Amino acid sequence: MKDTKVQWHPGFVAAMNLELAKNRDDLIFVKEYNLNTKPLEVDLLVIKKDKCVATDNEIGAIFRGHNILEYKSPQDHLDIDTFYKVGAYASLYKSYGETVDSIKADDITVSLVRDAKPVELFRYFEKHQYTITTPYRGVYYIEGMVLFPTQIIVTKELERDTHIWLKALSDRIEKRDMEELLKRISRLTEQGDRELADSVLEVSAQVNREVLEELKGDDNMSEALLEIFMPIVEPLIEARIEPLIEARMEPLIETRVEEGKKQGKKEGKKEGIQGTVDVLRDLGHGDIEISEIIQKKYGLTNEEVAEYI
Repeated sequence: MKDTKVQWHPGFVAAMNLELAKNRDDLIFVKEYNLNTKPLEVDLLVIKKDKCVATDNEIGAIFRGHNILEYKSPQDHLDIDTFYKVGAYASLYKSYGETVDSIKADDITVSLVRDAKPVELFRYFEKHQYTITTPYRGVYYIEGMVLFPTQIIVTKELERDTHIWLKALSDRIEKRDMEELLKRISRLTEQGDRELADSVLEVSAQVNREVLEELKGDDNMSEALLEIFMPIVEPLIEARIEPLIEARMEPLIETRVEEGKKQGKKEGKKEGIQGTVDVLRDLGHGDIEISEIIQKKYGLTNEEVAEYI
């Protein structure tokens, strides 16, 4: 089961900041911009300091002076009502200008971002004669009954080399995408960029633990990537494994310990440790992972661990 408490939106804001890094000095990023009261807020507002400056990114190619972005996590629906709601947010944003018509309608764009393509929404577009064009892979311009230039970004379809930050915001990331994300992070030199990248990695890591475990056992990973990878991965893997141990192993361990008590406390502890090792092996865990678990659970030294592995 995927973690429903994952904070996707901070990862999205960080990813967009990295996507538009080449134009960062030309843009103002306003996350969770309040339109009126707290429930009426857009996920991200990107304002061009100079609306004549072109944005050096396929996602920003549509951008004008004021750009409203709505992000939907993999668990969120993107249907026609959501589509209209974001259009309404853009209309409210226009109406809240400092003076009448101070924000021009033709200076506003709307972007909706989601991991997978909203198939039912696209069927609605086709049925109601909207025009859909695809200027770039994963980028769909929606024309017809829209008040503002509008695009839908399907992050799963984006090019890996160009848009890894947004592609990483998926609960079904491919191994090669995670590898590319780690490589890209390893090349960052600015502290601010590293912090943004860590925000993206943290979100992706929480919902793609199986991929992380697979990478952990990859002998081809360089030391540079491992330095980035391990501090994020170890706590997540441990958090997933420990409940499994408690649920599946504890009754067996307790039984073996009780039996062992008849032979003495020392022998009972050995029986319990051996039971832990046996169950972990049955669950498919490797020796390195088993060593870490029993060392932590029973407070063993490296030498004592070696007796059981």
